[in-house]
Amino acid sequence: MRRDELGELAAFLAVAEERNFTRAAARLGTSQSALSHTVRRLETRLGLRLLVRTTRSVAPTEAGERLLETLAPAFQEIEGKIAALGELRDKPSGTIRITSGEHAAHSILWPTLERLLPQYPDIKVEITTDQSLTDLAAGRYDAGVRLGEQVAKDMVAVRIGPDLRMVVVGSPAYFATHPKPRTPHDLTAHACINLRLPTLGGLYAWEFEQDGREVNVRVDGPLTFNDMSLVIKAALAGMGLGYVMEDKATPLIDQGLLIPVLEEWRPPFPGYHLYYPSRRQPTPAFALLVEALRYRSG
Repeated sequence: MRRDELGELAAFLAVAEERNFTRAAARLGTSQSALSHTVRRLETRLGLRLLVRTTRSVAPTEAGERLLETLAPAFQEIEGKIAALGELRDKPSGTIRITSGEHAAHSILWPTLERLLPQYPDIKVEITTDQSLTDLAAGRYDAGVRLGEQVAKDMVAVRIGPDLRMVVVGSPAYFATHPKPRTPHDLTAHACINLRLPTLGGLYAWEFEQDGREVNVRVDGPLTFNDMSLVIKAALAGMGLGYVMEDKATPLIDQGLLIPVLEEWRPPFPGYHLYYPSRRQPTPAFALLVEALRYRSG
């Protein structure tokens, strides 16, 4: 294969993954017009139309999808092998891209990076906070951070945090005019602040457990958010009850700003895991970060 043909394939891959010529050009460090010309040259050489172009979007044709399925893992493997050459240097180096939810980014990733990166100035880390279950290959991420129960079975999963708990909280002002719920079913008589799930877009059914008995309650109230920080703000303002991560609520509970209820109904669930494809060839920098993040109880 000639060098220019390899460049054509890389150009097509960027456009097909980005679904946009402008973003793909920025990613490759070239102009939009030059990139468009390169892709058309590839289509002419192959005698196939690879992309459907409209004024607003770009999408692969059936032939383009088949080529994309071949190229994406091949280029990813090449990039991994090249990055692995960094082990020949004295110090780990390279850029690591991670997709993570906001809570994990603040509570786990940042404290680790704050300690690690000053020791390894040649390592760069890019973190994108996104509540959805991002496709690592499509987003060109090296790894993702999600709750253990959300990690796909074909991924390598490394535990990076302890089990977590949720807690139902309300403000003193709210409980001044409303009785405290004694069982999860009592929540249906309360104003509750809903949380919309990032994956399917549905509302989160509050999950409880006591002595092996599981109870899911669909609550109702005046507010719905897809950001737990806003749920806490609304609870602090007396707008209703919120069901939030315990570690985010604990400082406010200690200050008397929030009051926890139904504490005997809070089951633990698997904490955060770093996940990445099993076929990934870890670079020294990536392996170092994984070990720094690995959870060690006690």
